[in-house]
Amino acid sequence: MKNKNTGPTQLPSWGLLTFERHWQHHDISFRKRRPVNKKNKAAKHKNRLMIIARWIVLFFGLFIMGMGIVMLFFPKKGREIIQKAGSTNFINYAEISIRMIPAIAMIMCAGLSKFPLAFTIFGWTMLVTSFILFLVPRKVHHAFSMKSANTLKPIYLQLISPFAFLLGGFILYNANWI
Repeated sequence: MKNKNTGPTQLPSWGLLTFERHWQHHDISFRKRRPVNKKNKAAKHKNRLMIIARWIVLFFGLFIMGMGIVMLFFPKKGREIIQKAGSTNFINYAEISIRMIPAIAMIMCAGLSKFPLAFTIFGWTMLVTSFILFLVPRKVHHAFSMKSANTLKPIYLQLISPFAFLLGGFILYNANWI
């Protein structure tokens, strides 16, 4: 390397040498690496899946609480959402498929929760009913949601909204987020 005063071949202070000094404590060499322990690799993937599952359970609990807010302050909008269930093929199968995600996450997180049996039962109930809804014709599902929306007047939605807050709060508490 030339002296600083030697001209255009000079490396700036933020150049390669600084980069090498900064990264010298990291193992970025291309030397022969240690063999990968497959059990350790599987454990890392399982740990990542558990972290993702816990976040899904967190968002599901917050979603249930958010629906409680909709039911309490915007009951007509809540009825419109209920009426749309099963209205089109896309909405029907997307709704059923998406509800399987938190169900599986709750089953996975049951062992880490405060009440494992609650998450296990709730998760399996959601999963089994989702599979049953896949077998029910879309028009039957939509007719049921229309009948339910007509039965649930806005005042009824407002009266049952605290149960959504309780359920969402219980999910967050049980998943050790609170």
